[in-house]
Formats: sequence, C-alpha cells, structure tokens
Amino acid sequence: MPRKPLDFTVPDLTGRRAVVTGASDGIGLGIATRLAAAGAEVVLPVRNPRKGEAALETIRRTAPGANVSLRALDLSSLDSVAALGETLRGEGQPVHLLINNAGVMTPPDRQTTADGFELQFGTNHLGHFALVAQLLELLRAGRARVTSQVSVAASRGAINWDDLNWERSYDGMKAYRQSKIAFGLFGLELHRRSRAGGWGITSNLSHPGVAPTNLLAARPEVGRDKDTLGVRVVRALSSRGILVGTVESAKLPALYAATAPDAESGRLYGPGGPGHLGGPPAPQKLYSPLNKPEDARRIWQRSEELAKVTFPDS
Repeated sequence: MPRKPLDFTVPDLTGRRAVVTGASDGIGLGIATRLAAAGAEVVLPVRNPRKGEAALETIRRTAPGANVSLRALDLSSLDSVAALGETLRGEGQPVHLLINNAGVMTPPDRQTTADGFELQFGTNHLGHFALVAQLLELLRAGRARVTSQVSVAASRGAINWDDLNWERSYDGMKAYRQSKIAFGLFGLELHRRSRAGGWGITSNLSHPGVAPTNLLAARPEVGRDKDTLGVRVVRALSSRGILVGTVESAKLPALYAATAPDAESGRLYGPGGPGHLGGPPAPQKLYSPLNKPEDARRIWQRSEELAKVTFPDS
C-alpha cells in the first residue's frame, strides 16, 4: 500500500512575504502552496509564464483567497536575476522568507548558461548566489530566513577548483554534485557572515531526500527526451512505500527549515527516515564536503567574481 503523506504544521505566516524559486511545479509548487495556505504573500519567480499561471491556479484552488503572484526569472541568466532584484527592490517590501529551491540535474551533454557557465553550476549555485546579493537589503529588512535546497548528492564529491565550468571534461553527476556542494557552502557562509555582520538573516539548508520528482524525468530543454532509469526505479519504490520518499514528503524539510520556530541557522534539515531518503523532516549532520569553512570562503569569493555581485564586508 502507498504510504500516507507525512505532515508538518506550518505556523501562521500572515503579513510575511515569501519568495520561492522553482515553484511552477513539483516540490516548489507544494512548498508555495503550503506557505500561501498559512497566510504568506507568496511570490513565484518563474521562467515559463504558462507554467506559472497554471501554478497560480493550482495554489488558489487548494488555498482559496491565497495571495500569490508571478515575477519573471531565469536563473541561468544573470541579467534576468538582476532584473528581478530591481523589480522587487522597486516594490520596496521586505522579504521574510526566501526558499532557493529551483535546480537542474545532470544534462547528458554539457550545456552553458546565458553567461557561459556550465548549466548546473550557473543555475543551481551562481544564479541563487546572485539572487541573494540582489535581494540582500530586502532580506535584511525582513530579518529573513533563507533556506537553500541542496541534495543527497552533496554528501559526496568535491569542487573542481581547476575547472569549475567543466570545460576540459564533463561528467553530469560530478558537475551536479559540485553545484550542490557549492550552493550548500554558500548557504553556510551566509549564516556565518550574517551572524558576524549583524545582518539579521537566518540561513540554513534543506534537502528533499530521494523522491519521484521531475529532476530526472524527461526534460527536453536539458537534452533528456526520456525519463531516466533512476526516476523510474524511484517511482516504483515510492509507490510501494519502500525506503524513499514521496513528492509530498520531499517538500517538508524545506518547509520545516524555512518556517519552524525551532529550525536553526547554519543547520541542514532533511528526511529523518533510514538513510535520510524519506520520512519526516529532521536535523542531520552536515555532509563532509559542506563542513569546510575554508572552502565556503573560497567559493564565496570566486562566486562574487564570476557573478559580478558583491556583498558587504560586514
């Protein structure tokens, strides 16, 4: 029998503004729906307006009266990230929750962003890095909680410091691991810099475990015309309640990290079941590639250079 969906009670978020990337479908849509149902004003920055409008309809159907709206964002374009930053700063409303959820996984062939970066590194990490820089004044004004979605893939692998863009050789999974390690290191360094500089921002990490999401499904835009064997296996296990999670359970760690009163800055939250693949949200030990402050400082500096953004020194 399929397992019953796990649950987590999101506290009242009335009066809070939340921004969720990657919320036009999948886990992100589930996260945005729960935030809206809890009373938050939810902003969905999307690349595809048609999918965005469908997401709004889904949220409003589930949470009548929800305060949700779309903005344009393509995380693989730093110009698009800057434009969203300008738009939201122009609106002048503090951001209280930012959930960096969007991502792309293992294109079979190397692809690049509009700015020439390897697609996964440029989208999963640099795009979000630049977004936080663009929104920093709004995040500080809202004493925001920033939750960055990493992956179990970040438990292994390393930063390819000599070839961050995988120009000399390309391995899709190694590049994906790097993008999520870099992103996790950024989230932890944001925690350290906020605490040292008195920015008032809480920054933590989440991961969804393993669930039948669309990351490994057919995605022609990244050169994958068919579902991978991996996603077919995960779907079969999930439908039988074996080991891995569900789309419903996969959204809970990010929700917990972003909204639970006892969720802490600088921590990693994921499923609490065996192997942290499924189950209710719970804190867990940092993956060893993320537990390297010197790497976090180094990737922060390189990311400022590559994304052409700057953060205050303190």
